[in-house]
Amino acid sequence: MKRSLMLCVVLSALASTSAFAQADLAKAKNCMACHAVANKLVGPSYKDVASKYAGQKAAEDKLVQKVMKGGAGVWGPVPMPANPQVSEAEARSLVKWVLATK
Repeated sequence: MKRSLMLCVVLSALASTSAFAQADLAKAKNCMACHAVANKLVGPSYKDVASKYAGQKAAEDKLVQKVMKGGAGVWGPVPMPANPQVSEAEARSLVKWVLATK
């Protein structure tokens, strides 16, 4: 019983650390200038993005491309600029984090 409890605590800590790492990456790549976790800024909140794309199999690949190349028209008239400073691996990591936002 104690081992199970300890395992749960360790796994929770690792998941929490990963979430902080992704938030730090989002800040470092300037994502947070236009997006926030819970509130709409210039672009949609990460919670809104996660909700909109929930259950869509192609969402991750689609959003990775949007992060890297930009996009327009999905969330209103303000386009999302391309982000050449974000590698594909970083974009994929960020998108997974965004899609897991609740």
